[in-house]
Amino acid sequence: MRHLAFAFALFSFVRMAAGQEQETSRENQPTPALKPVTWERLLNAANEPENWLMYSGTLDSQRFSRLDQVDKQNVSNLELKWAYQIPEIDRAETVPIVVDGVMFITESPSNVVAVDASTGRPYWRYDHELPDDLRICCGRNNRGVAILGETLFMSTLDAHIVAIDARSGSLKWNTETADHRAGYSKTAAPMVVKDLVITGIAGGEYGIRGFLDAYHADSGERAWRLNTIPGPDHPDNRTWAGDSWRTGGAATWITGAYDPDLDLIYWGTGNPGPDWNGEVRMGDNLYSDSALAVNADSGELEWYFQFTPWDVHDWDAIQVPILADLELNGEMRKVMMWANRNAFYYTLDRETGEFLVGTPYAKQTWAEGLDEKGRPIRRAGKLPTPEGNVVSPSIGGGTNWWSAAYSPRTELYYVNAYDGEQEFFIREQEYREGEQFTGGGAQNVKPGDTYKSAIRALDPRTGDLRWEFEIKPRSTSGLLATAGDLVFGGTVDGYFFALDAATGEELWHIGVGARVHSAPLTYSVNGEQLITVAAGNVVFTFGLD
Repeated sequence: MRHLAFAFALFSFVRMAAGQEQETSRENQPTPALKPVTWERLLNAANEPENWLMYSGTLDSQRFSRLDQVDKQNVSNLELKWAYQIPEIDRAETVPIVVDGVMFITESPSNVVAVDASTGRPYWRYDHELPDDLRICCGRNNRGVAILGETLFMSTLDAHIVAIDARSGSLKWNTETADHRAGYSKTAAPMVVKDLVITGIAGGEYGIRGFLDAYHADSGERAWRLNTIPGPDHPDNRTWAGDSWRTGGAATWITGAYDPDLDLIYWGTGNPGPDWNGEVRMGDNLYSDSALAVNADSGELEWYFQFTPWDVHDWDAIQVPILADLELNGEMRKVMMWANRNAFYYTLDRETGEFLVGTPYAKQTWAEGLDEKGRPIRRAGKLPTPEGNVVSPSIGGGTNWWSAAYSPRTELYYVNAYDGEQEFFIREQEYREGEQFTGGGAQNVKPGDTYKSAIRALDPRTGDLRWEFEIKPRSTSGLLATAGDLVFGGTVDGYFFALDAATGEELWHIGVGARVHSAPLTYSVNGEQLITVAAGNVVFTFGLD
């Protein structure tokens, strides 16, 4: 690449400069004037593509930007503009938001910093003090913030949600949502709906009982809670044997979507617990591994669709739902698009939860297919055993929590897919509060690079594959689609790339030196389109030369 050497030289300079800037900016400085982010602005976020106002860009979670200054003809001219060095050494999973030239970046484990979106120069930072007795499954991560008015909202590893002044970084309120000592934690970006902050919970590997919460943005008081495992007063509780519902998991640990016309929040739920020993929780285990449609005002469950009843392979339905209006069979339908961890792609009617389309998009050996209602038809002999049983997909799934994207220009759904397999084991385990409660595990039978990993473009009307871009080793990056007809993503071995959204042809790549384990975003400042991605311990921002 003709800009590669220059970009790395610039990276070294900017990294050093960023470190010096952070050393000399110990005192918080107020951000420049930014317009309050009203609910009206969030509703119409697609109309101001110069900003990136929420985790997935817009409430429909398409991760599509109308910016087109960077396109197929000039994307090869992208070069590094600035880099921000995260001081805490850990992997970065953050998707920053950008508001009127200010970028808000979350850092591991539960911190946030405001920087100039055109230079990366820090304004202020907020550090959330954590207790020493945290119980977390899968890394000291934080994936982002939400904003309403002049207040940021962040989830924390000790299962709190905090409100932070977006101008100064000062704390406004701090609400505990659950007891971290029992294994509850929070890593995902909240979502604002009207005057409520919607936030899920992590900790499914600790035998928690999952829930989805709404908090009043001005006070931090809880407005409603939806338990993702119904209690004994509800008929769906019968899908859990005995008292297994009490420790059944079904966490809600990634961000959802919202339809303002239907006033429905859509959120995914995690695996049942214990993860692999389903013998102690016989039944469908509602509402684990499900898409939930929730009334935004009351928190009442309007409908659900369960992807994997009685999951014994840890195939969470923790993928960000993507909403769009599509013509299917000559009729316009309000749909939800979902490539599930169980290796099946689904298109659902988001008004009713009706199953419309379902087909494998990655290698799977556990099901014969889906019936007319979308329920999987299991193959015999594919359950975990004490000796181990090889099944596709692996624990990581056909995909995982990293964000898919959708382009209304190509009408294609883009997903980071993997054709792996693992050997699944079962074991007996007693529940003890605050300890992991998994009932088994899995191990590789071949090196991970043996299996195909690819960005796949699917037709959401049929689930058919339109193109794929193969990547090795397996990628764990989220994706971004733009009106420049580009799809951006990254790799485990430290590359950031752009593809032709219509064909999958690679148009540009650059080495960023570390794993991309987050999703890119795009915005503009003073008329210049910029693309940002976190890789390793650095937030990189690129623009045209």
